[in-house]
Amino acid sequence: MQIPLLIAGCWSENVLDYFLRNRQISTEDGAEITWYHGANHRARMEEALRSAAHMVEADVLLGSAGSECGQPVMAHPPDTHSDNSLQAWLAALLPSTKGIKLDFKSLEAVEPAMALLNAVRGHLQRPVWINADVLPGPSGSSTVVDAKPFIDTVTSFFPAVTLSLGWTTEWHPEKTNEGYSWAMVREMESICSGLSQPVTFPVRAVLVRQSCPQLLWLLKRSDRYSLTIWTGKDDNYSTEDLLYIRDYFDKKKVFYDILEPQNREFKQAIGITVNL
Repeated sequence: MQIPLLIAGCWSENVLDYFLRNRQISTEDGAEITWYHGANHRARMEEALRSAAHMVEADVLLGSAGSECGQPVMAHPPDTHSDNSLQAWLAALLPSTKGIKLDFKSLEAVEPAMALLNAVRGHLQRPVWINADVLPGPSGSSTVVDAKPFIDTVTSFFPAVTLSLGWTTEWHPEKTNEGYSWAMVREMESICSGLSQPVTFPVRAVLVRQSCPQLLWLLKRSDRYSLTIWTGKDDNYSTEDLLYIRDYFDKKKVFYDILEPQNREFKQAIGITVNL
């Protein structure tokens, strides 16, 4: 499937290059990019659009009842119902300049979602990331999305889109939590080594510090790779952990999709103003 070169370039463009070019950030630093996470229901989507966030993340699954049945809707399991369809969500985001990250928890939603995205492709001249957890990670028990059919389906529509490929994880405050192992990063590299588009690896902040050598090895496999640091709402980590991560990796290669108040504390510590 052939796509316009302009759109191909936009969807694979590094987010730092895009937002620098549009004068929305001032330096080539992944910490400058702000995120709005879980913009699924209409109220959250509208709040995301009013916010200063550069990138808006939302979750897609197939509706299971009524008019939603079989249609991509915006919800995160265990919630399977939504007042917002993907079609309406995309229509609302189009007039903005915000980048988009769509997160899939099952393979069945991917193809119908890509068809809807394809219908508006000419109006989305900005970064687009497509995400799924494709491998089991530290203590991960959730079902993974099968990597090959996921990647094949996405790239059959959009060969140049940025892929966000992660691991399922769990974190237990009462236990010693292992990080991302050498076997985990090597398996991810085996999946990604034959790809040509940018790939970002979403990694859980509370598990990164003990995994820095492994993740640095993975990043160095390709100039196309980056990390996206994310956090669970009940995760126990410190600003010092985030500063350690920041010092360990290339600042151009790490993005921070973290929750408040840690996001504000982290950015204050590194001298970046937070606009909500």
